Amino acid sequence: MKFSVVIPVYNVKDYLEKCVQSVLAQRGEYEILLVDDGSTDGSGALCDALAARAPETIRVIHKPNGGLGDARNVGLEHARGEYLVFLDSDDYLDPSMLEELSRTVEETRAEIVTFGFRVDNGGDTSQVCIDPLPEGRVFTLADTPELLLALPNAWTRIYARRLFLDSGIRYPGRVWYEDIRTTTKLFAVARSVVSVHRPYYYYVVRENSITRNKNIARNREIIDAFDDLLGWYREHGLFARYRDELCRLAIDHLFLAASVRVLTADPKHALLGEFYSYMREHFPDFEKNRYAAQLPRAKKLAFALLLRRRYRLLAALFRAKNRAGR
Repeated sequence: MKFSVVIPVYNVKDYLEKCVQSVLAQRGEYEILLVDDGSTDGSGALCDALAARAPETIRVIHKPNGGLGDARNVGLEHARGEYLVFLDSDDYLDPSMLEELSRTVEETRAEIVTFGFRVDNGGDTSQVCIDPLPEGRVFTLADTPELLLALPNAWTRIYARRLFLDSGIRYPGRVWYEDIRTTTKLFAVARSVVSVHRPYYYYVVRENSITRNKNIARNREIIDAFDDLLGWYREHGLFARYRDELCRLAIDHLFLAASVRVLTADPKHALLGEFYSYMREHFPDFEKNRYAAQLPRAKKLAFALLLRRRYRLLAALFRAKNRAGR
């Protein structure tokens, strides 16, 4: 069997059927593993009903709630496919995805195949995101360190299942930012990576996503995630080699994205100082990072204001931008 599509399920009854149908529309060899992570809204029963309609394709695993990462781990342990596809249960796939990626796998035998996605914002799917990675050749992190600058989402790539089994790398449970802790390690151990510049995945914007979550304090988990990641790279003797790339990764996800999420809710929150101090501790000269010059114009402005700790001004600019966009 070529693919195991692992779908963690937790209280997504309104989205699940569309998600599963997008996989059943695929051509090729695949199975679907629905991992019910202790749902309380009837999603677990819906998993069973969907499996009853396609028993040769869908298997259901019911488990106590352990978080998204734990559900993925359970899925990969039970998978029978050569390659893993991680699909969030509120998202869906392009109907050509598995057939076309099967050809890519057969041609390259790559351990990771990365691809793009479309953002589905209320039905508008015009926004396309594709990482600027080389297309048409097999590469590794060693010869293409810019791989670490790719979005770390689990769902914008497929993985040889043996990559997890041989390395022992797994997703952490019950945390935010589980992808940063995991994908970036898989990049380091993969012996072959291929990039396909097509948006096969549809990411559905929901109000309760991390980027829109109202629990400001949980944004501190980005520090825990980078402690995990940087510690792993140091432990494996890779930190010095990829210091510039890891610094830019921290700029993007900790110093910029997490800071903006916090300051738009509370420009006086103590976490803003923690983020700044963390960057100074681990990357003392981070404002001189060679990749920082590649930041888009709007992010360069945010970067400059965060360096000067002009949190209220940056919050005001975001409020003005949001009002103008209405």
